[in-house]
Amino acid sequence: METEKVSQGSEQGRAELILDAAGRLFLTPGPGRVNLDELARDLGMAKKTIYRHFPDKHSLMTAVLDRQFGAIERTLAAAAEETRDRPFGEQVRQFLIAAGGELGRIGAAQLATGRGDAVLRRHVEQRIDAVVYQRLDALFRDGHRRGLLSAPPELLGEITRGAVERLLNSALPRELGCTAADLLRATVDTILHGALRPGGESEVTS
Repeated sequence: METEKVSQGSEQGRAELILDAAGRLFLTPGPGRVNLDELARDLGMAKKTIYRHFPDKHSLMTAVLDRQFGAIERTLAAAAEETRDRPFGEQVRQFLIAAGGELGRIGAAQLATGRGDAVLRRHVEQRIDAVVYQRLDALFRDGHRRGLLSAPPELLGEITRGAVERLLNSALPRELGCTAADLLRATVDTILHGALRPGGESEVTS
């Protein structure tokens, strides 16, 4: 029998409760396997109720991931708006710090490289590309168009992608007693120091 806290909720409320609980199980450190029996016990909910909202475990996990990436997208949009009138280097720096922090928080590197099934890994890779890297590429293209960058935007995009993915998977932050976002900030500063044209830091977005 389902507990009162669930049975009195709306259908949308039930779906949100399921997503909340599944996210806790799936996005915490460790194997990240979601056992529907465990999920049902955690919710005080029959498995058939879960299946009514999500017909299989794959659809449930995809919904969990999409909700998380929706939150990341909002964070990045807020970072972009906050730095809209600041120098270009600061715009890139804050965007990547926000992206690195959010991706590290949900263990996106682990999700993309080994956790879960192949279909889910591809979904994570596609979402990271759409939410983070395509926006980053557009930012670099804009900087190049405005004459602020001495290096091709495609090259900067590839270098920065590699740095993000490497740092999220690396033990170096733990060894140095800092976060991946801290090291990403230093990496971005180093990249931009060589990539920005003289005087580029003083220009603001029009």
